[in-house]
Amino acid sequence: MHKKLYIPGPVEVSADVFAAMSQPMIGHRMAEYAQLHQRVTDNLKRLLNTSEPVFLSTSSAFGIMEGAVRNLVQKRCANFGNGAFSSKWHDVTRRCGLEADLFEADWGQPVTPEMVEAALKTGRYDAITLVHNETSTGVLSPLADIAEVMKNYPEVSFITDTVSSMSAVPIDFAALGLDVCLAGVQKAFGLPPGLAVCAVSRKALDKAKTTPNRGYYFDFEEFEKNDLKHNTPSTPCISLIYGLDAQLQKMFIEGLDNRYCRHAAMAEKTRAWIQAQGFGLFAAAGHRSVTLTSGCNDGRTDLDRLKKLAGARGYAIDNGYGKIKNTSFRIAHMADMTDSDLDELFALLEELLPQVRS
Repeated sequence: MHKKLYIPGPVEVSADVFAAMSQPMIGHRMAEYAQLHQRVTDNLKRLLNTSEPVFLSTSSAFGIMEGAVRNLVQKRCANFGNGAFSSKWHDVTRRCGLEADLFEADWGQPVTPEMVEAALKTGRYDAITLVHNETSTGVLSPLADIAEVMKNYPEVSFITDTVSSMSAVPIDFAALGLDVCLAGVQKAFGLPPGLAVCAVSRKALDKAKTTPNRGYYFDFEEFEKNDLKHNTPSTPCISLIYGLDAQLQKMFIEGLDNRYCRHAAMAEKTRAWIQAQGFGLFAAAGHRSVTLTSGCNDGRTDLDRLKKLAGARGYAIDNGYGKIKNTSFRIAHMADMTDSDLDELFALLEELLPQVRS
């Protein structure tokens, strides 16, 4: 039995996307692939408002997260954490043998411009990592405000994970002055996992060329050399790229502003429903994600049992992540989801909640 996915990723994939992915295979060094690659990267540049290169990586987003620090940390990295994935980036940085410090906000709270300023004014760092939308907690940190701080530190590489926000909220790579902006496609893009995308600034590309021991698979110089030929350094996941091509075309048909409004409206609807059921909202007011909402357990609901009952009915739901498992829960509302999908879930949960509450 297929369980309909309401988890924060992978998300449900539309039938038309699967159809696009089922196109006949082509060789990745053929002209046909170069045309596909160029069309996809051009549309990603349009999405992110950049003329800088956008690379396609056959990996999870963590591949690019590791690659970014290996390419751009030459002195010391400031990793900003406010949840499981942003804090894990610190572990990844250290495992690469790089000097790094973790600056943490409480789970449920955003990374703030003041935190970034306090770290960078020490002069110790030549790179920072930031997760825009922390998927473990449903917190959206104020990227534009942090970008204003970063403009005072042009020598510091600005590496940003937009894994669960890219394509659901406006991200203006040029205006924000980002050096790396990365995402995996299994969340707001509405594709199966296995492909990551990242925009990289000219400044970052030039810096990477002077960084020793940056490896091969995620070497930005290798990516750029191949991107100039509309290709990748090694064999790409062509079927997923066909799917991404189809999704990007759908986004522009819908209209980006309409897409952003749809996600914002679904977020508001979900927050209202959660509160109407007697739950609280985990993320701080003013910093709540538009792609997933994290609710607080009311202390009398068996979330683990609720998850099992929903699964038996053909729905996959989430009962929290990491240290807030079962004290919180997350409802995704991204990619190709609509109000009717949320209504379907809410009706099911309203039926099941009386069975799991004490």
